[in-house]
Amino acid sequence: MRFVFLLVFIGFASLGMAQKTIKTIGGDLPVNDSINARSNDSLNSGLWKNPNNIQDYKIFNLENDTTFVDTTLTIYKDYKFNYLRKDNFELLPLSNVGQTYNRLSLDADTWLFPQSGQRSKYYNWFEAEDINYYSMPTPLTEWFFKTTFEQGQLLDASISFNTSKQLNFYIAYKGMKSLGKYKNLESSTGNFRFSTNYHSVNDRYDLKVHFVGQDIKNQENAGILYNEYFTSGEEDFQDRSRLEVILEDAESLLVGKRYFIRQQYALIHDKDSVRYNVLNIGHKFNYETKSYYYTDGNASDYFGDAYVSSNMRDQFKFRTMENHVFAELQNNLLGNIGFRVINYNYNYMYRTLTNVDGITIPSGIKANETAVKANYEKQIGGFDVNGYVATTLVGDFGGTDIYGEASYDFNDDNRLEASIHINDRMPNFNYLMYQSDYINYNWYNVDSFEKEQTKTLHAKLSLKKIANIDFTYSMLDNYTYFQKQESLSDSLTSIVKPAQYSGTINYLKLKLEKEFKLWKFALNNTIMYQEVVQDDDILNVPQFVTRNTFYFSTPMFKNNLQLQTGLTLKYFTKYYTDEFNPLLSEFSVQNNTEIGEYPIIDAFLDFKIRQTRFFFKAEHINNLFSKEYNYYSTVNTPYRDFVIRFGLVWNLFS
Repeated sequence: MRFVFLLVFIGFASLGMAQKTIKTIGGDLPVNDSINARSNDSLNSGLWKNPNNIQDYKIFNLENDTTFVDTTLTIYKDYKFNYLRKDNFELLPLSNVGQTYNRLSLDADTWLFPQSGQRSKYYNWFEAEDINYYSMPTPLTEWFFKTTFEQGQLLDASISFNTSKQLNFYIAYKGMKSLGKYKNLESSTGNFRFSTNYHSVNDRYDLKVHFVGQDIKNQENAGILYNEYFTSGEEDFQDRSRLEVILEDAESLLVGKRYFIRQQYALIHDKDSVRYNVLNIGHKFNYETKSYYYTDGNASDYFGDAYVSSNMRDQFKFRTMENHVFAELQNNLLGNIGFRVINYNYNYMYRTLTNVDGITIPSGIKANETAVKANYEKQIGGFDVNGYVATTLVGDFGGTDIYGEASYDFNDDNRLEASIHINDRMPNFNYLMYQSDYINYNWYNVDSFEKEQTKTLHAKLSLKKIANIDFTYSMLDNYTYFQKQESLSDSLTSIVKPAQYSGTINYLKLKLEKEFKLWKFALNNTIMYQEVVQDDDILNVPQFVTRNTFYFSTPMFKNNLQLQTGLTLKYFTKYYTDEFNPLLSEFSVQNNTEIGEYPIIDAFLDFKIRQTRFFFKAEHINNLFSKEYNYYSTVNTPYRDFVIRFGLVWNLFS
């Protein structure tokens, strides 16, 4: 099936390409940027007569927040040229592409309802809010390619096209396979996305639909068996496949599908230069299925005693169906006022009913919950104000979610944003109930756990000539986590249990971003400071994280090539890292092993020709010269050795 999609993309990409200069809009977009257009393409008939502006190529989310196709080359494009296609400054990757990430900061969930769990699998998972919709005057194809480790590649290919100004289709597939440097560490992932959006000629009716099919498959080795062989630096073990690993035949798999439809109709559609009065009614439907599997040929002492000695197989299924019925008034005097009723149906399913130590663990949790949500948005004076209140009326697992935000633009270069967020709900379902072939991994906490409570203040001050300052302060109550059993200090045993902290955790994060420029040279800096106040060491993060990039950029060959090259340093202070548990696909708290205080230096050479950006990177180059092998991503799992990787992002405007 994957090859079929690739052939479709190749067919679209092979459409005739005649170079055409386009106009651009502000920011960093270069004056001589260009697109490939074909005036006699049948898809273009009856569309934009002269699609020569980059702002005609629109990308928007579910709430119609709009951006434009951007083919520029900046240092931020280099930061995003990775497996996630996002800036991963606050994350630490494990040794293979497609594995999970260790967090370097707090990232609290803010869902109204609990999720299934296995959160380490979701870094490369497209949620409903991650799906974009498009409006294209000519077909747009994008290819993202990057090498991985040993056997395998990473490819994200997409095409978007309009059949009329009202109707657009988008098809994309992201596939990745990487063998990895260590035994039993192969990763294989796939993310298929399809979206379409339609709006009537009079703009009264709007429809957005998407389908997503995803799978995240990982061989799991739980890390190396003898850390002293790695830290010794002996030449025999420079070939990482010679190092023994804890698990030799384990795998985990998360698969899911989602069907999403959102439509709205304007009962009142009164717009002119003076008056703006619109009343929309609508409906949103979201049905999603997920299945998680953990398998191993034989039981492992790493997880303790087991009910069976071979053919280990843990699995569950999670089904959710959401229906939203909503109405929204948009008025130039009152602002935007919305109200909706939410029905949330879920089924968290295991294979059978189980009894452990006299405690009955049911075969699943099934319920139907009803919530309401009200939202408001308006410009008051120079302030943009928006917020919402959502609360569960019927049901035991959902809670309350309150958000308020205000922003103020001093001028084009300076902006202030401030927000408050209050959330309470039950923990994710894998904290509440779990069944396993391993004896110690069976629990039922529905009656004993309380709702988690999170209160967050956030402020961001963007001062172009000074710095971008980002401040976050959170108070966490009933914080839920996985705790390694205290009696087990042995890193080669991982028996964990869900726990709920009875105290309050106070978390502060301050992040500063600033770039200094001199001629064609620049120094881009991001520094993050964190402080946690708690009676016990439950939430562990490094106190300082820094990323500093020194680079040179210049146009060449009469502006036909844009060059960008330099060095990036990333460093964080020592802290007690969370430990990855492959059985649960979660991280657990431990306070025996520290990581950090080693630099990671990457050298890069990027350049752009027309709409194609090329990226060459020598990762962890200081590994070539250092005699210290103390770089770890988590307990028993070393960080990546020196490697050279390359790739490209290619936009085709057909």
